[in-house]
Amino acid sequence: MTASAPEESAQTDPAVAAAEAELARLRAEAEAAEAQLKAAQAKAALAAAEAAAAKAKVSGTSVPAASSAEDRSRNAGASGEAAPHVSADPRSRTAQTPGSETQGPAGAPAPSPATHEQPPQPPPPQTEDGPLTPQEVEKVTSGYSFEGATLDLGALLNGDPVASAQIRIPLPMMNRHGLVAGATGTGKTRTLQGLAEQLAAKGVPVFAADIKGDLSGVATPGEPSEKLLARTQAIGQDWKPEASVTEYFALGGVGKGVPVRATVSGFGPLLLSKVLGLNDTQESSLGLVFHYADANGLALVDLSDLRAVLTHLTSDEGKAELKELGGLSAATAGVILRELITFADAGADVFFGEPEFDVADFLRTAPDGRGVISLLEVPGVIDKPALFSTFLMYLLAELFEILPEVGDADKPKLVFFFDEAHLLFKDASKDFLAAIVQTVRLIRSKGVGVFFVTQTPKDVPSDVLAQLGSRVQHALRAFTPDDAKALRATVGTYPRSGYDLERVLQELGTGEAIVTVMSEKGAPTPVAWTRLRAPQGLMSPTPEPAIVAAVNASPLLAKYGTAIDRESAREILAKKMQAADDAAAAEDAALAKAKADAEYAKQKAAIDKQQAAADKASAAAEKKAQQEYERLLKKTAGTSRTSRSAQKSPIEQILNSKSTEAILGGVIRGIFGTGKR
Repeated sequence: MTASAPEESAQTDPAVAAAEAELARLRAEAEAAEAQLKAAQAKAALAAAEAAAAKAKVSGTSVPAASSAEDRSRNAGASGEAAPHVSADPRSRTAQTPGSETQGPAGAPAPSPATHEQPPQPPPPQTEDGPLTPQEVEKVTSGYSFEGATLDLGALLNGDPVASAQIRIPLPMMNRHGLVAGATGTGKTRTLQGLAEQLAAKGVPVFAADIKGDLSGVATPGEPSEKLLARTQAIGQDWKPEASVTEYFALGGVGKGVPVRATVSGFGPLLLSKVLGLNDTQESSLGLVFHYADANGLALVDLSDLRAVLTHLTSDEGKAELKELGGLSAATAGVILRELITFADAGADVFFGEPEFDVADFLRTAPDGRGVISLLEVPGVIDKPALFSTFLMYLLAELFEILPEVGDADKPKLVFFFDEAHLLFKDASKDFLAAIVQTVRLIRSKGVGVFFVTQTPKDVPSDVLAQLGSRVQHALRAFTPDDAKALRATVGTYPRSGYDLERVLQELGTGEAIVTVMSEKGAPTPVAWTRLRAPQGLMSPTPEPAIVAAVNASPLLAKYGTAIDRESAREILAKKMQAADDAAAAEDAALAKAKADAEYAKQKAAIDKQQAAADKASAAAEKKAQQEYERLLKKTAGTSRTSRSAQKSPIEQILNSKSTEAILGGVIRGIFGTGKR
C-alpha cells in the first residue's frame, strides 16, 4: 500500500505528470543528439580517409591505412547494406545519417527539466566532408576530361575546391548553344565575361549585349588583389591580367559606339509586329503592306517610309489599291499607323535607316589571330526592352541568312550571348516563337553558338531549352510560391546526381554554379557544383575616355558613322502624289480653257449671225429705197421729148436741181432707214 501511494499521487497530480513527460522527452532528445554526434564524427573520419585515398590515387602516392570508420563502411558495402543518403549541403549530412532517429544509451545525462530550449546542435563536419563521395568526385573528374581545345569554367566544389577536378566545355560544343541563369547578383555577367575572354583568346569572335555597361571591362586588364589571387589559386587558375580586343557598338548611334542600324525592309514584318505589340490579324496585315511595298518598288528604309505607305493606302488615292491587297481593312491599317506613330515618337525611329549594318563585321579577328569581342551598348535604350531584344533577334536572323553551312567545325565562327533573354520571349506570338526555335535549331550548322542569359530557365520556352547543350545555373531564390515552383521545375530538368539540387541551388555562393555541358560524344556530363574562374579583364566598366578613344579609332566608324537618306518609299510616294496633283491641275486647266474657247466660239457665232442679219436687212432696205427713188423719178419725169431750146417751167427747174435731189434722197433714206451709218 505504501509503495503505491506515490504512484497514485503522481497520477492524480497533473503538474507532476507533465514534468515527468517533459523530462522523458528531453532525455530522449539528449540521447538522440549524442547518437547523432557520434555518427557525425564517424562519418567525418570516413570522408577524410576517402578524400585522402582519392587524392593519393590521383597523385600516385601510397594510400594510408583506412580508419576504422572506413573499414566499417567498406564492410557494410561488402555485406550488401544500403549506403546512407548524402545531402547536398555538407552541413546537413549528419541529419540524414542512418541511426539518427534511434535512442542513445540509457545512462545518458539529461538536461535540467527547468529549461525548454532545444539541445545544442552538433558541430559541423570538416570541410573535406562534401556532398559527393570520392567515387562521385572521380566520376565528375573523368566526365570533364576531354581531348582537344576546351574552355575552363572552374573547379569542382566539394566542401573545398578540388583543383584536380576541372570543369570544362569542349570548344567544338560551343555551337550547341547554352544557358546561363541565376538570380540578380549571383555572377552571371562575370561568367559571360570569362567565357567571352577564353573564346576570343582561341580565335572565336564574340557578340554580347552590355546591358548594365560593366561588361566593357573586358577591354581593360584586370586588377589583382589578395582575395582574388587566393580564390584563383584555390581552384587551380593561373590568373594574370589581360585585355581582349573589343569593338563597341550602339543601336542607332544612341550611345558612344559605332552605330548599328537596320532598314525596315530588312527588319521584316514579323519582328516589327513583335515590337509594336500587334495581334495576329494586324501582324498578317502588316505583312501584306510589306508585300505591296516590295511589289511596287517602294523601299522601306525607315519608319517614315512605312508610315507613308500606310497613309497612301488609307487615302482617297490609295483606297483602290488597298482593296486589291485583300484582307487589309482600312481600320486595321489605321491601327498599325497609330502604333507606328507612337513607336516613332518614343524615339525608336533612330534605329532604322542606312547604312544598314553588315553582320559579317561581327566575325572579325585581330591581326594576332584573337577573336574580336563586339559589345552592343544598350544602357541608352534599356527603356525599350522589346525593341532591344527583337533587334538582337534580327541580328541573329541575319547571321543565319548570310552564313554558309559548315557542319561540325573545330570551333564556332561566332558565339552570340543573348542577355536578358526573357525580354525576347515576353508576349511573343506563336509565329515569332516558331521563328526563334527554327533559327536556334538550324543556326548551329552555320557555326554559330547562342547562349541565353536570363534569371530563371522558365523565362525561355521549352522548345528553345530543348536545343541547349550547356547549362551554367547560378543561385536561385525561392521567396514566393511561384519561385518555389520554378525552382522545382528547374531541378527536374537536370540529370540525376549526388546533390539535393533543390537545396543546393538556393545555397550557391556568388561565383558558384551548377554546371552540366555536352561532351564531345554529345552526351550530358555529370552535374558539378563549380566554383567559376575569375575573368582576366577588369570586373568593372572601362573608363569612358578609353571607350571613346577606341570608337574613334575603329575602322568601322567611317563605314557606319554617317547616316544616309536616299530616295525611298516616302520620297517616291511624295513625287507620285505631286505628279498626280500636277496632272490633275493641268487637266483642270485644259478643261477650263476648252470651256472658255467653246463659249467664245459660241458668242462669236451669235455676233456674226446678228451682223449678217443686220447687213442683209440693210442691203434690202437700200435696194428698196433705190427702187422707190427710181419710181419717183420715173413718176416725175415727162412723158414727151422737148427740144433742148425749150424752156423749162420753174417747177421743173426746182425739181431737177441738185439741191432738190439731195433733199429728196435724204428724206427717202430717213423714211426707209437705208442711209449709211
